[in-house]
Amino acid sequence: MRYIVLSLIALFSSSLAHAQELSCQVSILTPQIQGTQKRVYESLETSIADFLNSRKWTEDDFEIEERIEVTIQITINDQVSLTQFGGTIQIQSSRPVYNSDYKTPVFFINDSDFDITFLENSLIQFSLDKHRDNLSSVLAFYAYMIIGMDYDSYELNGGTDYYLKAQQVVANAQMAGESGWRSNEGQKNRYWIVENILSQSFAPLRKCIYNYHRHGFDVLYTDIETARQTIGDAILELRRVHQIRPSSYNLQIFFYPKVDEIVNLLQPSPEQEKIRIYDVLKLVDPGNIQDYERIMKK
Repeated sequence: MRYIVLSLIALFSSSLAHAQELSCQVSILTPQIQGTQKRVYESLETSIADFLNSRKWTEDDFEIEERIEVTIQITINDQVSLTQFGGTIQIQSSRPVYNSDYKTPVFFINDSDFDITFLENSLIQFSLDKHRDNLSSVLAFYAYMIIGMDYDSYELNGGTDYYLKAQQVVANAQMAGESGWRSNEGQKNRYWIVENILSQSFAPLRKCIYNYHRHGFDVLYTDIETARQTIGDAILELRRVHQIRPSSYNLQIFFYPKVDEIVNLLQPSPEQEKIRIYDVLKLVDPGNIQDYERIMKK
């Protein structure tokens, strides 16, 4: 489980308290909304944070220091009525790297299908067996995806149970009026995010997530050369995904928060190692070619 690394910390902790899985910081921006009472957005911000941070999403016990750190930024661009809002939601999670104070980003998404209904000072309610409303389903979907990817980073395929729950949220929302849930709405939505990650075609991506973090970054500060080699090998595995699904959204989700991290890691590498990984990065993540060129300039 994900506690292989963090359990060492817990052994020395005097606290017996257990916590929920997520530690979310939520902020709401309203750049295009004029003359609206600010308190409704403050209420929405509080309700989202309470919903994500207070709910028990797994059957595992988390110590305070083990909680998954998440930042959420919601931008409200349109207020249709007193209770209906439209905008975007950006979510990023990270996890600690063993034997260091560095935290590596694991999940990043910018979802533009964020149309919600919210009544000021109301509680957000969610049931895994049905679609109540778009706000609770979107938040629950991403909670399960965050936990799934976090677990995958500690144990090979460790996040499957949570991806399946995310997929159940998608299935429940097939008749929802809002966008983002159905296969025919494009390749970059919630349906395809979880459909892909559970597909056998994306098994190399899940293997990469595990080796990159558990056998790469978690040993970086004790054996940097082995860690670099392992991380490079993990990235090379993604060629198999690219061959089947070039420019996949899931590959973009993996790479987007890690571009600078990868560049900084590889810049000091031997020239041969740089070339080995650089050519693959250009192939599997063409959207960031200009950033990867920095690898070869040092």
